[in-house]
Amino acid sequence: MDAMRRAGFNTVFVGIETPDAAGLKECNKRQNCNRDLLESVSRMQRAGLQVQGGFIVGFDSDGPDIFQRQIDFIQRSGIVMAMVGILQAPAGTRLYERLNGEGRIKGFTGGDNTACDTNIQPVMSMKALQEGYRRIFESIYLPKPYYRRVQQFLREYRRPSVRPAMEIAHLRAFFRSSWRLGLVGRERFEYWKLLGWTLLRRRDLFAMAVTFSIMGFHFRKVYETQLKRPCLDEVTSPRA
Repeated sequence: MDAMRRAGFNTVFVGIETPDAAGLKECNKRQNCNRDLLESVSRMQRAGLQVQGGFIVGFDSDGPDIFQRQIDFIQRSGIVMAMVGILQAPAGTRLYERLNGEGRIKGFTGGDNTACDTNIQPVMSMKALQEGYRRIFESIYLPKPYYRRVQQFLREYRRPSVRPAMEIAHLRAFFRSSWRLGLVGRERFEYWKLLGWTLLRRRDLFAMAVTFSIMGFHFRKVYETQLKRPCLDEVTSPRA
């Protein structure tokens, strides 16, 4: 991590997948087993790396509590950009071959695991999986939990010694976000609360707090669009 930071890296994407040990074994993510995943994320953040995380629901071992466990982990980790998808089985993979042998493949998948569907017949009911998936998105990208997660990240993050210079673009972004998010946006209370906290506690990360606020607005637009899309019970063919 020190070498990455010296080389100029500031962000990493980590396939965390799930906080459930059985799910990690099921997807052969052995490197994530037998470790404190929250502390591992914090170590990367303290090393000056922003952590983006990938998460999956729909493993055979997932119980009805997995959705809340995913929400709790994402919130406590301070992973601002959390990408959550439903498990899918691309043709040619061992997962596809196993599930096909069990008669649980419903078709092909185009690979978009942010859609509210899958080509797998899950162990839990499809309705429970889809409703739980929607609940994760609703829970992590609403203004209050999102801004709390940003604050958790800012607590842990340690900026590299080389700091980027303030640019006119930063000031322009601040004033535009202050109008769009701080005055007319529904998140205006959370927006000013975060910026006030950052000025008092982590003034050196103020520009980052503004950036994450703008990103949150974008994320909410994405998940609101996702919620409007119908959840399909079948995936019939891949995209051309």
